[in-house]
Amino acid sequence: MLSLLLAAAFASLSGLATAHIVAETEHTQEPFVGWTQDDLDAKWGTDWGFSGISTFAHLPHTRCLQHPETPYDIAILGAPFDTAVSYRPGARFGPRAIRAASARQTSFRGYNPRAALNPYREWATVIDCGDIPITPFDNALALRQMTEAFTNLAFSRAPRGSVESGVEYRRKPKLLTLGGDHSIALPTLRALNKVYGNVAVVHFDAHLDTWHPAKYPSAWVDPNNPNEQSFFTHGTMFWVAHNESLILEHKSVHAGLRTRLSGIEDNEDDTAQGWVRIACDDIDDLGAAGVAKQILDHVGTETPVYLSIDIDVIDPGLAPGTGTPEPGGWTTRELIRVLRGIEGLNVVGADIVEVAPAYDGVGETTALAAAQVGFEVLTSMVKRGMGEDGEGGKKVRDEL
Repeated sequence: MLSLLLAAAFASLSGLATAHIVAETEHTQEPFVGWTQDDLDAKWGTDWGFSGISTFAHLPHTRCLQHPETPYDIAILGAPFDTAVSYRPGARFGPRAIRAASARQTSFRGYNPRAALNPYREWATVIDCGDIPITPFDNALALRQMTEAFTNLAFSRAPRGSVESGVEYRRKPKLLTLGGDHSIALPTLRALNKVYGNVAVVHFDAHLDTWHPAKYPSAWVDPNNPNEQSFFTHGTMFWVAHNESLILEHKSVHAGLRTRLSGIEDNEDDTAQGWVRIACDDIDDLGAAGVAKQILDHVGTETPVYLSIDIDVIDPGLAPGTGTPEPGGWTTRELIRVLRGIEGLNVVGADIVEVAPAYDGVGETTALAAAQVGFEVLTSMVKRGMGEDGEGGKKVRDEL
């Protein structure tokens, strides 16, 4: 009797095991179309605007300062630094905010109708290089860190196809920097100078940023000592750059100016440094196309240009998230129209600065504007790299 019971129990267990195996076999997932890398990329390689790690426009991310061997044509770089401001801090969080606001930009839906191209799917290898880890404790050290970082990246290499291209613009990689306060322009200009020599600056801002540091009065510093650490600010960096002979004189332009001055001598000092000024109000008389034409006529289309865009050029009613807001500015659309109008410039580097999300609204208005500005700048850089025939020209002939 016992043996019969044991046999029955064994048969029952065997049946359960067999049923379990059959069930597992029946529910084993079949490969979607196979297990190759292409198949995996097809299944899992696309992000929605609201998914994925936050890089600019969902671009691939590489810590380029740690991996200098990484080739690229255009790289996004964050410079989270804001301890050189004269009013409200917070722009150290600008790179993070702009990247988050760029989330709806994707390579599969990045076609820009005004330029008839998708900057993320053309000839250029575009990546996000992450951020420079900048100290918030010591501005002298921060300037040294940024100068070294930008200089190292200035000597990065473009992909082989770009180096061999018949379009000269492709042969050197470019950076679009997300600030950070505007002082980051100084280390950038130092780096560009080593590659291009003096460059013109096309500067969109409510403020001059060419002030002598002694315009901020202080009994604690020597106004005649150019090495005072406190002379490095977001309102003096172009003055410092001029003294270091980094800026191409009589080719550089301010646009969107509307700030209060300490006196007419501020403009006189600016003129002496080789700048021309386009006031914010000029757009009412000239229109966006007229402002763009003035910039192009003055700078030219072959001069190497550093394009520097302070988000406070936009009226604070439309872009409140910034450190030194000035009422009466351009609309976001006006700025974008001017930027589109100067797409012919030879931009060798660019920045978008002074986005301070702590002062932005819940709708990320300022960061969204900055992200769109970034998209327009990238589009123009990629378009210039297409060459006159729009196809990128032919490869350089190898004589060896």
